[in-house]
Amino acid sequence: MKANDLRTGVAVTVDGRLFVVTKTDHVKPGKGPAYVQAKLRDVTGAGTIERRFGSSDSVQEVELEKRPMEYLYSDADGATFMDQESYEQVILTPDLLGDALLYLAPNSVSLVLFHDEKPILMELPAAVEVTVIDTPPGIKGATVTNQLKEATCDTGLKTKVPPFIGPGERIKVSTEDGSYISRV
Repeated sequence: MKANDLRTGVAVTVDGRLFVVTKTDHVKPGKGPAYVQAKLRDVTGAGTIERRFGSSDSVQEVELEKRPMEYLYSDADGATFMDQESYEQVILTPDLLGDALLYLAPNSVSLVLFHDEKPILMELPAAVEVTVIDTPPGIKGATVTNQLKEATCDTGLKTKVPPFIGPGERIKVSTEDGSYISRV
């Protein structure tokens, strides 16, 4: 595949090691050729690297198996997920999940990507629905449109919400940055 086709969530081999693309920027400087700046996460847990690819460079893509898995619970070992087809349970470690558990309610389904029968990445949807469990009361008469208050959700996520949102309400939040999108 060409470097211009790199997207978030794609697995590639660089220098004989398997990486997952976590961020890409297509840069066209005023002087010189265009290039792709990619942030790559090592699937072995050895950290992340940044790599610059020329727009015409070739990158070796690795096919990943996507399986829908249901989030069951978390404990000291990590988060337990169950395969929707075979009912096999897999424990995903905290370093593999990152902040993903803040967006997952128990019994929710998400895609887990496997390489050689080993889980390497979890794909979250663009937005998820969570329930607000704690937030301060709104100020009466406050009409400023961009006024936001802190809210804690049932998954542990802390986000900023408009003043009319109260405890017990369902809201939609972005999984990219945890920001409030709308009421459900």
